[in-house]
Amino acid sequence: MNQALNDLGDYIAGLIADSLEEHRLINDELVLIARPETLRKVMRFLRDDSQCQFKLLVDVCGVDYPEREQRFEVVYNLLSISHNQRIRVKVCVSEDEPVPSVAPLYPTANWFEREVWDLYGVFFAEHPDLRRILTDYGFEGHPLRKDFPLTGHVEVRYDEEQKRVVYEPVRLTQDFRSFDFLSPWEGMTRHLPGDEKAEEGEA
Repeated sequence: MNQALNDLGDYIAGLIADSLEEHRLINDELVLIARPETLRKVMRFLRDDSQCQFKLLVDVCGVDYPEREQRFEVVYNLLSISHNQRIRVKVCVSEDEPVPSVAPLYPTANWFEREVWDLYGVFFAEHPDLRRILTDYGFEGHPLRKDFPLTGHVEVRYDEEQKRVVYEPVRLTQDFRSFDFLSPWEGMTRHLPGDEKAEEGEA
């Protein structure tokens, strides 16, 4: 199987080398790294070429690496049913760099790209309907970014007086818990029922 994937990678790179930054096997899976401006060309080739036939887009997901200059990776997982092979295409972009939408090539990318936009904030250029899909309409920020606070920015509750859902800034009533690090036995200050029997026995 590895040899077949190696051969496929060499075949693809031989035909569209100008559109790829690199190709390699990672954990026995063929990974192509494309540039944003050539992504559609790569995806169209993988879909239409007779040796590839990757006609099914299984998933699109995002990965956040805050320490990198190109902070985000957008990962496309493709399946060729006719050849029984899988391939992964990655695109690396900075925080304010758009990725061209592949929804015109793969209709399933529509909701997948909306999810990446919603959770990571990666903008997909020429997407037919780029809006939030998992978070609420008034949600602030993108919750799967590594720098997003665990508590979020707002909290939602039902107000009985107003008879509606209200949004309020998160208020942490306790920044951290204070521990005295004593074991339950060291921290005991009073006797439990029955302790007097033990004292009588010692006497």
